[in-house]
Amino acid sequence: MSSTTNIYQQPIGEPLPEWTARPQPPRVSLDGRYCRLEPLDATRHAAGLYDAYSRADGGRDWTYMSAGPFADATAYREYAERTAASRDPLHYAVIDLKTQRAVGTLALMRIDAANGVIEVGFVAFSPLLQRTPVSTEAQYLLMKHVFDDLGYRRYEWKCDSLNERSRRTAERLGFQFEGIFRQAIVYKGRSRDTAWFSVIDKEWPARRAEFEQWLAPENFDEQGVQRRSLTEIRGA
Repeated sequence: MSSTTNIYQQPIGEPLPEWTARPQPPRVSLDGRYCRLEPLDATRHAAGLYDAYSRADGGRDWTYMSAGPFADATAYREYAERTAASRDPLHYAVIDLKTQRAVGTLALMRIDAANGVIEVGFVAFSPLLQRTPVSTEAQYLLMKHVFDDLGYRRYEWKCDSLNERSRRTAERLGFQFEGIFRQAIVYKGRSRDTAWFSVIDKEWPARRAEFEQWLAPENFDEQGVQRRSLTEIRGA
């Protein structure tokens, strides 16, 4: 409940007297220990991404995406050219620093600079990226950029409510579940109820510390297996 009231003794939201609109996300690269995020460039990234996505068994990874699967490299290249030209969504390629290969993409989207709200979406991680430190660091780098560099107040994650893998990932990354928007979208000829999650600026310092503990080299053994999970670190 709000403890702030107006002259009529009505409860009102927290005052933000210093608030100004946030900047639009620039096309910059973001460097980490395990990966680098680069603004998507079809010439540089499309062939490698298509090869990485082709490692999957069938098209199951695209079931809950608005695009894909792609019939061939040409079809994916055309898609990459269109998405790379977009400013919202603003797509990034995930580069594995160990191999220097593009292994997935994700995007900042629904950019509301006036209110400091932004969403991460179009998360398309290939089998070369899934369940690796690179995948977690890619999410951390983008979230850190939004909160620490750009000063946004709210970072959203939305997915098909039936996409259990996406919902588990959001919870693992520290997003808070907010509810279901019923019949929110029509995509691929079917209806979607959308699950909403968020992290807000007041929660970010704790989330940042958890990510940094999990990503630290000492959290992994000689075989690269985590010693403590992100969920365990958060619980502690």
